[in-house]
Amino acid sequence: MPVTDPTTESDGRPVAPGPLAIVQAFVNTRDLRTGADALSAPERMARWLSREGLLGDDEPAAVADLGRAVELREALRALLAANNGQPTEPAALAAVNRALHAGDPRLRFLPGGELELGAMAAGVPGALGHLLAIAFAAMTDGTWERLKACRETGCQRAFYDRSRNRSGTWCAMSACGSRAKMRAYYHRRHPGGG
Repeated sequence: MPVTDPTTESDGRPVAPGPLAIVQAFVNTRDLRTGADALSAPERMARWLSREGLLGDDEPAAVADLGRAVELREALRALLAANNGQPTEPAALAAVNRALHAGDPRLRFLPGGELELGAMAAGVPGALGHLLAIAFAAMTDGTWERLKACRETGCQRAFYDRSRNRSGTWCAMSACGSRAKMRAYYHRRHPGGG
């Protein structure tokens, strides 16, 4: 049986460490290049959240829940773009704050002096609240700023920047980085051309 590397996806792209990988996977439930969307229907969304341990197998999901999940996914993508040098979108912050409020966040002190953030709400709002708790924990431990959205407009895939100087801009140099460099080369060679 082949040994898999827990730091990379099947295509070799870096995976965020620990629970932050769930946030990365959540943002990547929509592939902008192919149009594939794991959150295309309430039952598909519920299966995805359940598979990630965020929602119970028997918890229902409605169309309104799907709308909240998709809104949060795209808001998180915008925040990851901000981690990659783009301006922070006020609408994304508002959407994240709505999801956080609906999740009914709670802080709890643990033995050993650690602090845990969780969500008290049931169902999908609680599941989305738990995703935001993971993001909060990543912000406090310094891993959040390494989770970025690819700068390639047609991609915007969430990736974990493992570069030493945190300068990664594309999810994969061989794909998105190469396309961006080819476009820049073309525009240098053909100024003013399409």
